[in-house]
Amino acid sequence: MRQRVRDMHGATRAVAYLMLVGGPYNLVTGVLMKLGQPLAELIALGVTSLGLVIMGVICWWRPKALPRQFWSAVSFLAAAVVTGLNLATEDATTGAQLFYLWPLLYAASFLSRRNTIVTVLAISAGNALVTFKYLDVTRAVNDWAAMTVAMAMTAWVVLNLNHRNDKLRTVLQEQATSDALTGVANRRAFDQALQPAVRSAANGDDPASLVVVDVDHFKQINDTWGHAAGDRALRAVADALRSAAAGTDHLVARLGGDEFAVLLRSGPKDAFRYAERARSALAATEGLPGGPPKLSIGIGTTPHHATCAEELQRVADAALYQAKDGGRGRTAVAGTPPPQTVEQVPVPTAS
Repeated sequence: MRQRVRDMHGATRAVAYLMLVGGPYNLVTGVLMKLGQPLAELIALGVTSLGLVIMGVICWWRPKALPRQFWSAVSFLAAAVVTGLNLATEDATTGAQLFYLWPLLYAASFLSRRNTIVTVLAISAGNALVTFKYLDVTRAVNDWAAMTVAMAMTAWVVLNLNHRNDKLRTVLQEQATSDALTGVANRRAFDQALQPAVRSAANGDDPASLVVVDVDHFKQINDTWGHAAGDRALRAVADALRSAAAGTDHLVARLGGDEFAVLLRSGPKDAFRYAERARSALAATEGLPGGPPKLSIGIGTTPHHATCAEELQRVADAALYQAKDGGRGRTAVAGTPPPQTVEQVPVPTAS
């Protein structure tokens, strides 16, 4: 059963730790402490112990050498190994059965709910094989039922704790990368996305256009209508920038104050069209004191105008100031006069 593994690094370390501990433990308790047992049994237990140690070393040093399916199936394999060792040593004691906790906790911590349920069933079946083989029926039933219930309840607790942790992690990630006022990405998320996008575009993938946006005369909005009205205006700008980018590969971010940035995987002409759609969407906004604000917009594109993130930000900012110097409320593309129509946007040849 192939499932997504939660926290691959943690999963590989958990398997490595327990195999590196389980191998020597099995060697001591199953071989060295029982030298009077049949030779074939001792050899089998010794080989199993050595195999566990080798697998632990591989999981620690070379986890990528193992197929990904292994990490999804390891809980079932571990349950089978515990069952086999208990059968081989004829050990139906509670201490021996508690080793089933390892595959259970691994599945509940790193695998899906469905995978964990199947692991509990596999453990219950393995425990039944051992207890009903070596114990009388009454005691076997009692031990098997107690172990199955204990394993199921443990799995339920761990799964629910993981679910709560996942929800909390999602909330924290959203808070760490989102702007609280507008709901778009914040500067941290923008900085994390910019470098890979520019690097990809410079290496021949789709172009990356940086659209920087300033709200014209935003201080006047705050001074005239109050900060609440200014906040509403910023939210309206964010909504317009998002709606204009619908259906495209994009990231809308608020960098601070009245400054926004949009990262598009498109060339300068498409970026210009996007800017004008955003301007039109904002102009259609109703209910703002004094009407919707105007926008000054600058555009830079990799590889057309820049080859690295720092240079792209510089040329896009220069285009923004060109738009402001040209009278505000307009869009300028790096290295060109502020255009009035998309046909005026040249596409330089990348050097």
